Amino acid sequence: MTSPQQTHEAHGHSHSHGPAEPVSRHLRKVIAAVLIPFATAVVVGLAMLWPGGTPAHERTGVGFDRQTQQGHVVRIEQLDCQDANGSQLPSTGGPSTSGGSATQRSGSGECKKATIEVTTGKEKGRTFIEVVQPDAPRQFHVKQGVVVAYAPDAPHDLQYSVTDVNREFPMALLAGIFALAVVLVGRMRGVMALIALAVSFAVLTLFILPAILQGSNPLIVAVVGASAIMLTALYMCHGLTARTSVAVLGTLVSLLLIGLLGSLFIGWASLSGNTDDNTGLIHGLYPEIDMSGLLLAGVIIGSLGVLDDVTVTQTSAVWELHRADPSMGPRALYRAAIRIGRDHIASVVNTLVLAYAGAALPLLLLFSIAQSSVGAVANSELVAEEIVRTLVGSIGLVASVPVTTALAALVVSADRPASSGTQSAGQGSAAPGPAAPGPTSRGPVPAVPEQGAAVRGPGGRGRRRKK
Repeated sequence: MTSPQQTHEAHGHSHSHGPAEPVSRHLRKVIAAVLIPFATAVVVGLAMLWPGGTPAHERTGVGFDRQTQQGHVVRIEQLDCQDANGSQLPSTGGPSTSGGSATQRSGSGECKKATIEVTTGKEKGRTFIEVVQPDAPRQFHVKQGVVVAYAPDAPHDLQYSVTDVNREFPMALLAGIFALAVVLVGRMRGVMALIALAVSFAVLTLFILPAILQGSNPLIVAVVGASAIMLTALYMCHGLTARTSVAVLGTLVSLLLIGLLGSLFIGWASLSGNTDDNTGLIHGLYPEIDMSGLLLAGVIIGSLGVLDDVTVTQTSAVWELHRADPSMGPRALYRAAIRIGRDHIASVVNTLVLAYAGAALPLLLLFSIAQSSVGAVANSELVAEEIVRTLVGSIGLVASVPVTTALAALVVSADRPASSGTQSAGQGSAAPGPAAPGPTSRGPVPAVPEQGAAVRGPGGRGRRRKK
């Protein structure tokens, strides 16, 4: 008979080196009947909404819409700011910046005259002058890579200007360190996670963004794209198992809830989605885009990553609880796993709120400087968008815990008859004699000490009679 320790070791080996225990054929058919139509609908949606690429438009030369090239600093010279202002040379600290405006008003101080060489494009090798004010937030050094904007309609000496620093190398190095850490710790799971991450970015950049720019409904595009990302990421990272399928179903239900609540409250609160320079520029370039729908699409996509984590964790918790005690029914499993889920809810919701608060910190500082009341701050559209985004996403996260836990408990408990049948068959083969069922019946129990006494004691009993 297999001992409890051996059984535990076998279970631990299966958990560490293999997939989850298979469920019955009937349950696999039920799960497939739900997921196959869903996956088919996602594929059909991708085919119908797939864009032909980012639509062309006439560049405005404003903000991110400017033509840019690469360049680097070849020489830096000291220059009196009065001479720079008098010569009307291009300056990085212009009147739009606090440092530039203060320096230009004072007209004093030592400026830097940077000679920039264009390294890409048709005019590769062309140089131009950029004056760096002493109080400018961005200071240059020789051989530094920069991003330069090109304005073909401007005067010849003013066609090029520095817009940013080239950060490709440090960003690529950081990405490489991240990938190396994931592979070293996660091993094959880490490799699959990186592949799933690449697929997610591909869906985002090749499908979601171009489809929205071409005028498709942002909500439908976000739902289809998020579903494709969810199916790819979960099954690639966690395997094609019933456990993963339950996590997919829990994520799907939560995404639908987030979409419904987001659509309701974005419309009810009259949130336009056009609240800053970036959204204003998008609306100016593509007036046909529904900006409130774009806001809702951002809520759905932003909640997806955290939802995956919650649903996978809850499903794994239910499966492991059932493995530890196969006799637990669905109610007992649900009650045990929901206690784990409550701790998860507290940490995840706090994380989501702090993430949005950190992103909106400069805006909150502006309201603090203006000494606005809490009601006035919350009523402004900029803050109201973040509040709706945070609360709708948090409601979806909270709902995902009981939904996924209940689904997992029902699925894993429905396999109990098959599992117990396997166990009883194993017990029958391991019990050749009548001694095996002894601990469960009263009859044979007294025979055990009598047999032991017969080995030791008939002679002793006889000796006592002689005395």
